[in-house]
Amino acid sequence: MRLTPTERDRLLLFGAAELARARRARGLKLNVPEATALIADTVCEAARDGRRLAEAIEAARGVLGPDDVLPGVADVVTEVHVEAVFDDGSRLAVVSRPLGAGLGDEAPGAVVPGPPTPEPVPAVRLDVRNTATVPVSVTSHFHFFEANPRLDFDRATAYGMRLCVPAGSSVRFGPGESVEVGLVPIGGDRVAIGFAGLVDGPLDAPGARAEALRRAAACGYLGAER
Repeated sequence: MRLTPTERDRLLLFGAAELARARRARGLKLNVPEATALIADTVCEAARDGRRLAEAIEAARGVLGPDDVLPGVADVVTEVHVEAVFDDGSRLAVVSRPLGAGLGDEAPGAVVPGPPTPEPVPAVRLDVRNTATVPVSVTSHFHFFEANPRLDFDRATAYGMRLCVPAGSSVRFGPGESVEVGLVPIGGDRVAIGFAGLVDGPLDAPGARAEALRRAAACGYLGAER
């Protein structure tokens, strides 16, 4: 059976979550990877059941409490990010405070987060048309070049870019709707793993952009041959 990188990641997450469930059933307290996997898997399963993003996040917040994890875990696992497939497309779920407050600001020497960093100004703007008969949603940090093949836009310009929107949010494209979006370059190490499998490696490697465009065109992605 051939699986995409995204499908392999999902099975790995499910396996880790099943291990966490088994250990929890034996009365063991969970460590950081186990708790994180179980929370993330709860979001993915809620999405698979047809629940909305807010409902999936709420379900994940209720799956574990401070008494279910080892000491200190609630202070480490303060936010869990996971990409899940909902009825209206793939969306990034951000589960904050999934294990309760933990030590938080009451602990001596606690790290207090500063104000959020403002979103950058878009580097480019693109007109995007949804040619599908169903809504399509794209989340903030999805490699926009690899977004739904029925979205028609200049794929070459979108290579290595993401939506210029707050982390965890998304842009919805209704059936037949045209929307102008702003994009910014993907930061960090600029490595795209998973998504639609058109890159699966460093974005700036020699020949990576040309090969990704070739794959996109071969798979019928609109806008790849402009």
